[in-house]
Amino acid sequence: MSEQKKISTGLKLTLELGPIVLFFLGYTRIKDRQFDLFGQSYEGFIVATAIFIPVLLIATGILCWKTGKLSRMQLMTAVLVVVFGGLGIWFNDDSFFKMKPTILYVMFAAVLGFGLLRGESYLQYVMDEAMPLAREGWMIFTRRMAAFFVALAIANEAIWRSMSTDAWVNFKTFGLTGLMFVFFMSQLKLFSKYAIEDVSNRDRGDRR
Repeated sequence: MSEQKKISTGLKLTLELGPIVLFFLGYTRIKDRQFDLFGQSYEGFIVATAIFIPVLLIATGILCWKTGKLSRMQLMTAVLVVVFGGLGIWFNDDSFFKMKPTILYVMFAAVLGFGLLRGESYLQYVMDEAMPLAREGWMIFTRRMAAFFVALAIANEAIWRSMSTDAWVNFKTFGLTGLMFVFFMSQLKLFSKYAIEDVSNRDRGDRR
């Protein structure tokens, strides 16, 4: 197993959020245009999607190269973008790409829910080193996270099916990020209540 490498927070955020920002900027510039390619007419949204896919894959590849690994969430996101974005381009139908966040969040909620049914927190396996919590804290946080993913899936479906493409792009670019930030900020009390001292630090203290 390759060792995870450290990269700067700025570079990490650029690689993770950069493709989404570029998609937003590209879409706003070409959303009202029609492109005739290979004998078929494509709207700006489809063309922006076609540009977004390789940009995301390049950013994901650089992130993997710089850190030495990818999280399951990053890998799953890349796969779903390629699959649903590709279907949207192939069938010239933007609904495939708009459904992608719904599928992603439902899958995350299902995985977390499956773990909860087994009495386990799968979040603890991937986040415990960065955020040590007591087991009860992980179980509570996992239940809340699973419910949050379900809420995001419902919100995405409601917006893309009932509102304009512009509204969905704004929601995808800013709304989802903002909701995620608000959710984690709302959990600070939980993190504080169930936080445990890092084992390595405690061991060093015991040896003094």
